[in-house]
Amino acid sequence: MRDISKDTRLCISLSARPTNIGTRFHNYLYELLDLDFVYKAFTTTDITAAIAGVRGLGIRGCSVSMPWKEDVIALVDEMTPSAQAIHSVNTIVNDDGRLVAYNTDFIAIRTLLDTHEVPRTSCAVLGAGGMAKACVAALTDAGFGPGTVVARNATSGPALAEQYGWSWAAAPEELADGAAELLLNATPVGMAGGPAENDLPVGPELIEAARTVFDVVAFPSRTPLVRAAEAAGKPVISGAEVIALQAAEQFALYTGVRPTPEQVAEASRVSRA
Repeated sequence: MRDISKDTRLCISLSARPTNIGTRFHNYLYELLDLDFVYKAFTTTDITAAIAGVRGLGIRGCSVSMPWKEDVIALVDEMTPSAQAIHSVNTIVNDDGRLVAYNTDFIAIRTLLDTHEVPRTSCAVLGAGGMAKACVAALTDAGFGPGTVVARNATSGPALAEQYGWSWAAAPEELADGAAELLLNATPVGMAGGPAENDLPVGPELIEAARTVFDVVAFPSRTPLVRAAEAAGKPVISGAEVIALQAAEQFALYTGVRPTPEQVAEASRVSRA
């Protein structure tokens, strides 16, 4: 363990259900690359006070997870194009008291669609929150769609669909045959520690009908949806891949140092050890 001094830069995460994944990822790379930084995960019941603390204490970087990706918009000084286009923030960089917001989820999702060579087929995104917005934007940018936003919320679901010229369905059962050849889950269903950690976000018939299944839930890496898709023989993209790529982008924004793909892969492995 490296020494921590008054000059050590602090980066944090804010999540409703903190894990050690980001903490291990970033701290492993700080040590490997000999950077005087330390990373710590937090939760909060007062997001306004928490972001004021980021500014007031000079915390260099802050990762933002559900449910605050939209709430923090009013609390930052600048929205970069990646955050502005999606109206969702997952990364805040503190430049001498000026808080600048980014969305590295978009970058990670967009990259994975290409590296996995996902066919440009019909697509359905489950959810209408901040992560779902990043997914729909990335899919549209990658040449998918118009697809379908599947969300119970009769306000945010149609609004997200209309923004990108997609359709809206209130429930997976409303999807037409063939409308979800790429099935992407951007809801918390299947997230460890959550009320639906053992549940599937859709029925087995939609998994069977899909050509590719993408679950952005990062913990556990093999969610119920991922396991079901693997059992059905479907190509799968996991939230573990998303979180590693988006964390690498955050790391570069916080430190000014970009780790190699090999270093990112090893940090991801360590983070789940």
